[in-house]
Amino acid sequence: MIKVYTEELVHRFDHGWLKGSHIFSFGEYYDPANTAFGPMRVCNDDIIAPGKGFGAHPHSDMEIVSIILSGVLRHEDNLGNVAESSFGGIQRMSAGTGVIHTEHNPSKDEPVRLLQLWFMPAVRGSKPSYRAGKYRTEKLDGALVPVVSTEGSDEIVEIGQDMTIYLGRLFGGQSLAFHQEAGRRIFVYVIEGSLEVSGSKLNSGDSARIEEEESVRLATSEPAFVMLIDLP
Repeated sequence: MIKVYTEELVHRFDHGWLKGSHIFSFGEYYDPANTAFGPMRVCNDDIIAPGKGFGAHPHSDMEIVSIILSGVLRHEDNLGNVAESSFGGIQRMSAGTGVIHTEHNPSKDEPVRLLQLWFMPAVRGSKPSYRAGKYRTEKLDGALVPVVSTEGSDEIVEIGQDMTIYLGRLFGGQSLAFHQEAGRRIFVYVIEGSLEVSGSKLNSGDSARIEEEESVRLATSEPAFVMLIDLP
């Protein structure tokens, strides 16, 4: 079963210093029929203006992932972590029993675009932790590359949930098949371009929530940048 959410159905916002879209209920946008997909709670496609950002605020019992698409994102927290990430960078914060952090764009002239994703943890009340990782962007061409997973590595950021986040870039005429175990879910988000997901057409900003499908085919006639998440 594939349910497509077109870009026209998502919540668009523009606060001047921050603009983008909320794929799930978030902040002032609330739809009781659109609050979660498995452990996934948030998928925000944000653009932060130069010199702006989120001041100090707390989180607890949430796995928070920021995927930087362009520009630079700076993170600071009360655990002593400080990091700046650009395209190819991943920031993961396991909030656990509680953490306070800030996120902002340190550039004076360039906006930063990022995807921020929130997931419920497999275990609540864990010790807070943070990691900034980086993958090789050239590996995305013609492939689905794991960048966040339960089992981390040098180029894969570990996360406290039974899931994997993949990124990939397809060019005209390319297709990829993704297979997973029965009983799991797949979330697809088109970052740029357009593609077909098992016959369903998705454009930039569209997403798909897939259940009861052990195989999914991604195909495109034009360049596309896509995120796929394998979820319990």
